[in-house]
Amino acid sequence: MAASGRPVLGIICCRRKAGPEMAQSVMERYAAAAMRYADCAALLVPSMPEHMQASEVMGRLDGLLLTGSPSNVRPSRYGDAIDDPPGPLDDARDEMTMRLVDSALESKRPVFGICRGFQELNVAFGGSLRRDVGEEGRSLAHHAALDVAFDNMFDHEHAVELTPGGVLARAYDREKLLVNSVHFQGADKIGDGLKVEARAPDGLVEAFSASVNAAPVLAVQWHPEWHPGDHPDSQTFFQLLGRALRGEKLEGF
Repeated sequence: MAASGRPVLGIICCRRKAGPEMAQSVMERYAAAAMRYADCAALLVPSMPEHMQASEVMGRLDGLLLTGSPSNVRPSRYGDAIDDPPGPLDDARDEMTMRLVDSALESKRPVFGICRGFQELNVAFGGSLRRDVGEEGRSLAHHAALDVAFDNMFDHEHAVELTPGGVLARAYDREKLLVNSVHFQGADKIGDGLKVEARAPDGLVEAFSASVNAAPVLAVQWHPEWHPGDHPDSQTFFQLLGRALRGEKLEGF
């Protein structure tokens, strides 16, 4: 833990086009929510695996957050040989994330994931993804209609049922949560060793957990970082992260 007494959270960057150049970026809402409600400092970890090793930075971090992103995990990462994968893609982030997850768990650091981070962790544990969950006409659409404004996308909600005795069920002390739903892809096969924490009404896994080398792993498909000041349930996710960064034993792991 940092000398200041507050833990330091590593937050993965995306590699994105910024005008004529490439940039390493994180949407501020992820960092702001984590620093405020997990009560931690944060360092952004660039997705530049050609220039750095995950192990070089992990010793300076107390944990890792994998954020959401507009990009998708390349399907070949989970054994899908599709010729024209839906984009956008971010191969640099794919590679850096897999290395960081391995390094964090080897170092007994907690890893939390949101949306793409949930999908990345599922793939890191040997799981696979599906690409159809946002399609209109499904029994439960997991994304708003394409013509809505950006802010209104996060108004699209559904309930999730929490697994009895799980980390989330214990943290929230209830059976269900109402969550936003802003994803076109989702989990298909769940990775080895991952414990289902929540499911949508159509059966889609929306959260999972694991404990590796005593390091907690917790990931959700929804977006607790979106206006958490208005949603106490979202604050709870980051409070769990803060406790994990401080080495507290969380119920359900």
